[in-house]
Amino acid sequence: MNINPYEDTEFNDALRKHGIIPQLEPTPSTPSPPSSPKLQDILSKASESEWKELEDEANDSETERMIASYRTQRLAELREQTRNARFGEVYPIGRDDYTREVTEASKVDTPGEESKIKGTGVVCFLYKDGQVASIKLADQLKELARRHPQTKFVSIVGNKCIPNYADNLCPTLIIYRGGEVTRQTVAWGVDRERSIAELEAMLILSLAITSPPQPEDKSDDEISDDEDDREQRKPPKNIRSTVVNKADDSDSDFDL
Repeated sequence: MNINPYEDTEFNDALRKHGIIPQLEPTPSTPSPPSSPKLQDILSKASESEWKELEDEANDSETERMIASYRTQRLAELREQTRNARFGEVYPIGRDDYTREVTEASKVDTPGEESKIKGTGVVCFLYKDGQVASIKLADQLKELARRHPQTKFVSIVGNKCIPNYADNLCPTLIIYRGGEVTRQTVAWGVDRERSIAELEAMLILSLAITSPPQPEDKSDDEISDDEDDREQRKPPKNIRSTVVNKADDSDSDFDL
């Protein structure tokens, strides 16, 4: 009697049970087909135009609703990211750029902040090359620009912005909001060390920054007292300095 040990029969099972023929090797399992990607994964990798295509191709109202909801949510997130990343660095400018990049820029309302104070905070940094106080202030302003991307920070060499501007007045900060100067500070950090928290607090008081963390190392009253002391080092208020607007060749005056 010929026995096929590979047949799966009751007789062969009895023989295998007694060790007369070898056990059958297990049948290799058939791999499951890859699962379809989840809708959430597809949407997260799709572009705005692809979201619309997926929405149009949806074969049931529930899928269409999910796509539309995700698309609306994601677009809102992207708009918020764009708004928060409005500036984020210190921009060098030239004398001819001053009116456009500083005065006019400060009149532009911040997107999404209609109910808050109008305009954009602009910090104009006048510096002297190689001056220790200017170098330190430049580093601090870079950090604050990163922390507060809704505030615009610009920089320009003092005597290139204002002809014959005195070196001992650098570094100078001229702060604008809504087309108006809200504060002017000269020789910041020349007489003593100024911390970044102190600088940040001063910019808050000057409306350059409108939604900041609380300052840590000094109270607002202490900083105001310090600034009162600094007033003695400022030039008289009736001194006028002219910055020429390249576009229309008109004069834009500000007090120092």
